[in-house]
Order: sequence, then structure tokens, then C-alpha cells
Amino acid sequence: MRKKHQYLIPCVYHFYAEPMQIVRGEMQYLYDHAGKRYLDCFAGVSVVNCGHCHPEIVKAVCEQAATLQHTTTIYLTEPIVELAERLAAAAPGRLGKSFFCASGSEANEGAALLAALATGRHEFISLRHALHGRTKLAMSLTGLQMWRADASPVGGVSFAPNPYCFRCPLGSRRDGCDLACADAVETIIKTTTSGQVAAMFVEPIQGNGGVITPPTGYFKRLREILDRYGVLLVVDEVQTGFGRTGKLFGIEHFGVEPDIMTMAKALANGTPVGAFITNDELAAKFTRPSASTLGGNPVTAAAALATLDVIAKYGLADRAVILGDRLKAGLTALMARHPVIGDVRGLGLMLGAELVRPDNAPAAAETDLVLEMMKDRGFLVGKNGLHRNVLAFQPPLVVSAEDIDNLLTALDDVLGRL
Repeated sequence: MRKKHQYLIPCVYHFYAEPMQIVRGEMQYLYDHAGKRYLDCFAGVSVVNCGHCHPEIVKAVCEQAATLQHTTTIYLTEPIVELAERLAAAAPGRLGKSFFCASGSEANEGAALLAALATGRHEFISLRHALHGRTKLAMSLTGLQMWRADASPVGGVSFAPNPYCFRCPLGSRRDGCDLACADAVETIIKTTTSGQVAAMFVEPIQGNGGVITPPTGYFKRLREILDRYGVLLVVDEVQTGFGRTGKLFGIEHFGVEPDIMTMAKALANGTPVGAFITNDELAAKFTRPSASTLGGNPVTAAAALATLDVIAKYGLADRAVILGDRLKAGLTALMARHPVIGDVRGLGLMLGAELVRPDNAPAAAETDLVLEMMKDRGFLVGKNGLHRNVLAFQPPLVVSAEDIDNLLTALDDVLGRL
């Protein structure tokens, strides 16, 4: 802790009033410096979907690092083109041409650049509560104040109300909604933009926004509106991708094909990676030379290929459905017993439980207390949302039914002590 305060920029923060030092990971578990074991219920923020130090992925990384550790994209190597081929086969619809970089922020920056080059337009629409990265434009596309550290954001970005059914930004009731939040995008195009919008950025489920999960039909309505005005749809799968929601990509739940899709995090199970993928027509608009020094390097590509193999071999997307249903049912049962839980939402093993006070106000302090008490019991739960009052459950997809039951038992005890 002394070295952290002395040598790291203060923006680097950590969870917990009494933090532990993590020294080892093994599949769904983490271990601290004292040897205590924790069930990781956050997966490094939806990164290690295959588990910490998965032996098959570690083997592929070590073998590649001992053979060819690094070249850049200006040289031809086999791993990068194999990975691009695998992504083309796995991605929805006509998405088939990729550009590799080293983070989700870079992937979203690249997607915005491609959208501008392809359309000749330079305005964008994003959703409130969105998080698209920490770089200049990606931060300007972010709709959460705490993550907008730049006091002078890029202009030309308009924000639409998000499909937050529990706290509808338009005052609608969940059972009486006619997708007014989607229709509002057309109003925004006609009133707060020049009408020349390059693209709209969306997350299938807003992770940092509070696991905000759209109602059925939302994305289809949105797609109709965007097509009417020639606006591209960029889908940010940085948190939702690679089996997390029960499908390889979250947008597959909603029957809509993106024009551009971005990814990172779980693509290489913790090895730094980012990518955006698009169709042939849009890819053909990006011809001027561009490169990424570290993007798609042999070790990262080998890790990503091994990750895709593990996801398929062990049916991790199907596991996310089965275990996600078990966890969601358990959280819903806890909501009936503990009024502090106001809403349970999400898909697969990307679930959120929003904590509220008796007047339905966000229970942020209580959320911090729950995290601390769960940590002391050996469970590392995430938190997110505009008010940081949503418990986030995004464990490695290799968790067991017993792990889920133990998590629910501990949470029941903790909530009973609030």
C-alpha cells in the first residue's frame, strides 16, 4: 500500500477499505498473500471467462512465447490471420474483417474512425450510462460522469436515454413501455445533431452502467431508426462477449447484426487484446496505412485462439445459461426476503442486483458494506452503476453449481446483517 501511494498515479484505485493482496489465481478462485481463497465473482471485470491460469491457455501462451514472442502487424505471421479467420466464422452476420489492437478503448476508437471514414460524417450518438473506454474519444462516448475524467470532451457526441427499465429515464412503467427510449433516438437525430451522424455506439448489456439489460425488441426498433437515417450501429462487446451472456456475443440475443463490433477483455482470457470487426463493404473504406505495434501479436493471438478453443470444448456459453439461471433464481429469491434488493437483471452469468433504500433511493453505502463483508467471507463481488449501488456478478464461466449456492448462502447472511 505504501508503494502504491508513492509510485502510482492517484486515479488508480482499488475496492475495499481493507484490501488484500492477490498473489495467485486458479480457475474460479483467487488467493491472497496470506493463503486465503476467494471465489472470484467478477472475473477481473468480465475478463477471465475461462478461469484464472487455465492450463490449456497457459500452455499455448508459453509455447508461443518460447517460439516467436513479438512482431508487429507490418510482418506476416500465422497466428493473427488464424485468429481473424476464427472471428469471421464466429461473429454474427456478415462481419468478417478484423483489426487488432491492445485494448477495448483502442477498439472503440478504431471503430469510430472506421465509421467516420466510411460515412464521411463525424457526429456520434451514445447511451447514457455507457462506458466505452479511457482514451479521449472513447471517454467522450461514455455516459457515466465518474469515468469522464476529461474536463474538455470531444464535441459532436449526443446521448440518448438508455433502456433502464427499473429507473426508466422517460418515466414509463415496465409493463406499459412502448420502447420510447428507442424512439427517442430519432428525436435526438432530428434535434440535437446536424442529421449527419456517423454511428451510434451501444453495449448489448451496459456493464459499468449497472448491468442495464434492454427489453425485448429494443435493438430491432433502434436498428430500424438508424437505418432510416443512414447511421451505422457499433456494438461494444468488450464485457458481453465470449460466452458471458449465454451466447458467444451478447447482441445475438436480440436478432440484430452490427455494422461494426468491438471486443477485448475475454477474447484472450486476460492477455491484453482488443479488436474491431466489420463487413467487407465498410472495411473497403479503410485503405490508408495503419498499424498496431502490439495488436494481434503472436502471443496474444495464440492466447485468443486457445481461449476460443476452451470456450467451445467445454461449452462455456451453455454453462453460463445453466448456472446463470441458477444464480438469477437465487438472487430473485433473496430479493423477496431482503427489500434492500430492488431489482435483479441480466443474462447468463452477467447479472446485477440493484440495492435500494426504503424510499427506493440508491443504496451506495450499503453496497460498499456488502462488498466488504462478502470479501471477508471469501467472495469477491463487483459493483457498478451510476450511483455504484449495483452488485455485479460476472464470475468465470467455469464456476460450479456448488460455488453458486455457497455465494447465495453467504449473500443471504450478509444482507440479513445490514
